Amino acid sequence: MPAVHGSMLLLYAVIAIAVLILMITRFKVYPFLVLLIVSLLLGLAVGMPMDKIVKAFETGNGNTLGHIAVVVGLGTMLGKMMAESGGAERIANTLIHLFGEKNIHWAMMCVAIIVGLPVFFEVGFVLLIPIAFNVARRSGKSLLLIGLPMVAGLSVVHGLIPPHPAALLAVQAYHADIGKTIAYGLIVGIPTAIVAGPLFALLIHKQIKLPDTNALADQFVDTHGESKKRDLPSFGVTLFTILLPVILMLVGSWADLVFAPKTLPNDLLRFVGQSDIALLIAVLVSFWTFGAARGFNREQIQKFCGDCLAPIAGITLIVGAGGGFGQVLRDSGISQQIVATASQASLSPLLLGWFVAALIRLATGSATVAMTTACGIVAPVAAAAGGHVSPELLVLATGSGSLIFSHVNDGGFWLIKEYFGMTVGQTFKTWSLCETIISLMGLGLTFALAAVV
Repeated sequence: MPAVHGSMLLLYAVIAIAVLILMITRFKVYPFLVLLIVSLLLGLAVGMPMDKIVKAFETGNGNTLGHIAVVVGLGTMLGKMMAESGGAERIANTLIHLFGEKNIHWAMMCVAIIVGLPVFFEVGFVLLIPIAFNVARRSGKSLLLIGLPMVAGLSVVHGLIPPHPAALLAVQAYHADIGKTIAYGLIVGIPTAIVAGPLFALLIHKQIKLPDTNALADQFVDTHGESKKRDLPSFGVTLFTILLPVILMLVGSWADLVFAPKTLPNDLLRFVGQSDIALLIAVLVSFWTFGAARGFNREQIQKFCGDCLAPIAGITLIVGAGGGFGQVLRDSGISQQIVATASQASLSPLLLGWFVAALIRLATGSATVAMTTACGIVAPVAAAAGGHVSPELLVLATGSGSLIFSHVNDGGFWLIKEYFGMTVGQTFKTWSLCETIISLMGLGLTFALAAVV
């Protein structure tokens, strides 16, 4: 069978995504199975060699889970320890006391922006979701009103503000000034997070009815009122434990400023600053701060760790399958066709950076892949423009494009769907729309800034 070329590839991709959504929403087929089957059928339809289709799916699945499975597993253990000790309840109570119940969604956005700076989206999400569950239960408000501002804050930081790793890659590719990029990123990012987070959440949460029971929420919430009968860990101890991985990752990123590269102390700082290691250290510390110090014995702590992993098995499979689908899109040539289509368009460098990143994001599901690939394509175009466009604003435009409309080939889409207990349709109306608001508003404010600076 001859391989499909050109614009027909884009048509097949659209059909595959439509079938995928229809099978999950209309016929209620389990998402993991649908993602696997549609990936295989898409590969066959576009003429990929049969021996390469399964390999592509397995590669994408493995690459996605190689990072996310460890992060979600360790993050869930840390969240479970925080919940069982009453630490999540302590943070929820403190936030509600400081901001008031009416303003708690603003608090969640601020916390997410701070926690999200040095960590990838998934890491920040698993660190903060137990707090969101507890705040929602404690305040009696919809999880969407609490959770959407949180994920909006994490997403804005991911795409727009160094020293986040994705934004840092774009800074290097465009030879932008990191100080200016951070300043411009805050000018664009904070209003964007406010609109896509708290304001959008206030609008949408009344229209989306979440299920009354959420098995994942029950893992992280003290449902028996035990926290009222025992001393909760202090706010300081809880905050230190939950922010420890963030602190370690920041220290790791500063290794070259403290010790000379390629030396043992530098290598050690970089090692403990990796997300997997930082989370592992935080989990081990939590066994003392949330475990032994709260009166739990070794058997109880081990039981907490074992019990909390069962509910995330399904999520992990689905997230991995989303990565597999994205890899089939790449290996079939669909992603390259999208890039070629974007490159032929006669656009200004800012709009080209956004447009290329947006198309790659839609095709691959990964904001990081979209940013890094788009930078490689747009940097020579911007250089040829003779310095008429600010490289710092190019970083923001590309970052904004990389965040557009998260959908079924994005691991983050399934992560949020499962943790929030939403249907695919509800996830489109909330998370996907939130991401699109961030993308479009980020582009608009970047153009506004370009007119001023």
